[in-house]
Amino acid sequence: MKIGIVGLPNVGKSTLFKALTKIQVDINNYPFCTIEPNTGIVEVLDTRIDKLAKLSSSKKKIYSTIEFVDIAGLVEGASEGQGLGNKFLHNIREVDAIAQVVRLFKNDNITHVKERINPKEDIEIINTELILTDLETVKNRIEKLSKQTKTGDKKALKILAITKKLEESLNSNNLDFVQNFVNSLGEDFNLIKDLCLLSFKPILYVFNSSQPEKIKIELKKFNLNKFKNWVAIDIKTEEELLDLNDQEKIELELKSELNELVKKSYQLLNLITFLTTGKAETRAWQTPLNSTAPEAGKVIHSDFQEKFIKAEIISYEKLIKANSKTKSRDLGWLQTVGKDYIVQDGDVIEFKI
Repeated sequence: MKIGIVGLPNVGKSTLFKALTKIQVDINNYPFCTIEPNTGIVEVLDTRIDKLAKLSSSKKKIYSTIEFVDIAGLVEGASEGQGLGNKFLHNIREVDAIAQVVRLFKNDNITHVKERINPKEDIEIINTELILTDLETVKNRIEKLSKQTKTGDKKALKILAITKKLEESLNSNNLDFVQNFVNSLGEDFNLIKDLCLLSFKPILYVFNSSQPEKIKIELKKFNLNKFKNWVAIDIKTEEELLDLNDQEKIELELKSELNELVKKSYQLLNLITFLTTGKAETRAWQTPLNSTAPEAGKVIHSDFQEKFIKAEIISYEKLIKANSKTKSRDLGWLQTVGKDYIVQDGDVIEFKI
């Protein structure tokens, strides 16, 4: 899973990337100090892995991971080539979801490209550029489809009708409206999925605030309290925490909020975690919500889907409570399931092929 960190210049994108990945990057105070995207892998820390590994005496623990990409700052007019323009927008196409960093902190020593603090306007600038880029893509597709429909191709006619409605939603210049339209399509979304629009990507808003404990007051002040997917972080403090050990953090009563960001990024794509455990390793695996047992097995190896016979499943909580797989079986908590079983978050699974 790949998450792109985006936003206007000088809002804290590269500092956030450094805090998340512990990779040294250029975080100087000038626009476009990031040109080529920086990439780093972050583990999704999960206490379930730690406890299962102890229960199974596992030699190795493997957590889920997220790949974060620090993308150059976007400016107004990027869709027409301003700033790093199309280069920036191309980099966003490569990610699965967007973490949009929004500046709420005041600091006269760190320039803002608009020379003011207005997070609502900043979000509108970013989202408008995404929409304008998508409109160009959609207009090109409509032109192509219009030629195909002259032959009476029924499938092309259906796709053209949906694409025109998509264009109407984009013309609203409201990203929520676009995504609501896309969600309403159901299975028909597959007919336009190949457009790979930037508007299709889910967004997590990362509010960079020097007072994250007062974030709700700030969001209300700027009329941003409608947002559902967001997290508030003091990104500068997160960077400073990198130089402190655990004891120093306790003494200073400082706690990192980065794991909350990682968890919400993980949830953004409707992924759940199932677990495997044994003496060799205990491991977390990502699978889409509502995956059947064979579909989840495919994440491990294609044979687990193609040659699936059955699976033994127990919830993490019950396995920990029983304290062993043998006792779980004696208690009747270990289920044998078939191809139609829908995997739940926290299921501990052993596949039989």
